[in-house]
Parts: sequence; C-alpha cells; structure tokens
Amino acid sequence: MTDQSNTPTNNPLIQRLAARVREARKAQKLPRRTLSDRSGVSPRYLAQLESGQGNISILLLARVADALGVSVSALLADDAPLSDDTLRVAHLFQSAGPDVQGRVRAMLAPNAPGGARAQRICLVGLRGAGKSTLGKAAAAALGIRFLELNKMIETQAGMPVSEVMALYGQDGYRDLEQEVLNDVIESESRLILAVGGGIVAEEHTFGTLLERFHTVWVRTSPAEHMARVRAQGDLRPMRDNPAAMDQLKALLTARTPQYERAQAQVDTANRPVQSSVNDLLAVIAKHRFVESISV
Repeated sequence: MTDQSNTPTNNPLIQRLAARVREARKAQKLPRRTLSDRSGVSPRYLAQLESGQGNISILLLARVADALGVSVSALLADDAPLSDDTLRVAHLFQSAGPDVQGRVRAMLAPNAPGGARAQRICLVGLRGAGKSTLGKAAAAALGIRFLELNKMIETQAGMPVSEVMALYGQDGYRDLEQEVLNDVIESESRLILAVGGGIVAEEHTFGTLLERFHTVWVRTSPAEHMARVRAQGDLRPMRDNPAAMDQLKALLTARTPQYERAQAQVDTANRPVQSSVNDLLAVIAKHRFVESISV
C-alpha cells in the first residue's frame, strides 16, 4: 500500500474497487482474517482497501483477486458488479480440481452436448440431397428422435406447405417456420431435424438454427438432386422447363455460402444410402454432437 494521506477517498475507481472486494468477500462469507491468510495481504491493508482509503498496488490486488477467485478485471470493470451467485461459482470453480474445471468448460461451450445446442442436430441442404433418408436412419442408429420441420409446419397449420404458401405468402410461411423451430428448441434436446432447403433465406431463422443446433450440410450433385426429386414422384422440376437444371445450379450456387456455415458436411453424390448414413454417423461421432449412452 502507498501512503494513504494523499489518496483521494472519492476517486470513482477506488470506490468501485472497494465495493467489489467487499462484496466478493461477503458473498463467500470470508472473514477478513481468512482473506488475509489466503492473499498474504495484511488485515489492515484489506480494511483500508474495502473502505476506499487504500490505493493498492497491482501486484497486491492480483493476490487479493486470486484469493477471492475472481479476475482483476472483474474488480475494476466499469460495468455492473458480479452477482453473489457468480462470485460463489467463480470461487468454487477456482477451488475445483483440473478434471472438474475441464468438465465445466466443456459443458459451457456453445457446441457442447450440454451447451446452447444441447444434442440437437439439424440437416440442411437442397431438396433431394438425402436429408430425410439419412436423418431417419442415423436417428434410429443413435436411438434418438427424428423430425421433419415441414411436416411439423403442416401439422401446426392443418394444411400442406403449398397451401400455407398460397394462403399466407412467403412471409407468413417464414413466420410459422420460426415459430415451429422455436417449439422444437423448447421441447427437444436430443434429436435429428431435417429442414427445408430455403430456410437459409431467412437470416434470423437460420441464425437461430446455427446457434441452437449442431448443423450438417447434406449435399450432392445437381444431377442427383434432380433425379431424386423426380424419383419422389415430383415431375414439376423438369416438366415444360428445359432450363430447370440451369435454375437448380444457380440456386445451389446462391445458397452454397449459407450452407457452408454449417459445422460439417456429408456429400451423398454417387454414394449408396448406407454408406452416406455411415458418413453422417461418423461426422456426429467425430464432433461429439450426441453423447453416447451406456446400456
């Protein structure tokens, strides 16, 4: 500590520091003597610090912060002080062993099974890539649910997607898409979801998807996209439209930058279905999108 006689007691930084140290110590129910023993800073200096009378050196402050289990920056920051719960958690984290700290870091990571994305997987890509086929098979292999967002939208609206679009327009459909997606997030923490190829066109909805799901772009060649759609019984892409393939290629090119924002990719071009399913399962395992369950 420096000479206190020249230290202004109304200095905002010193007063904020005094309050933060005092609140952190009281939140942990630490007697000042205990904090002194942990930090090596005398009780007298700590009393001066907490009363706003002390101009503590950065080295001593670092020792006090370390003893409290908080950072120096947290004690000096301009923003709101840390809550009691935050301080308690910080102290418990500091007191825990490396293995516990590692598990906590992994749990809090956004892409962790216990994080914001939970164990939700979403398959994105153009129609005909194989999202539904692969998603259903992979979910069965993992013992988790498989859902298709468009089918859920149809159930919610009580009509096919084509009628939703005709009745409510593109904006109405996108609003319903966001609503149903939010319902999935609220109700499901472990599933594979297949979504329509155009979901990337709505930045807010796609942003929600990227934030709350582990995402995989299921892709294939334009020719296979077209062939698979026709195999599903939909001849519209080719009927009376000789430019259909060029349009499909242009659409794929336009959406590729958005699809590439997914965390992983599975290319199903010229691959047997089971091989593509295995590829998807390998991606899920590699990135640990879903935790294995011991039986």
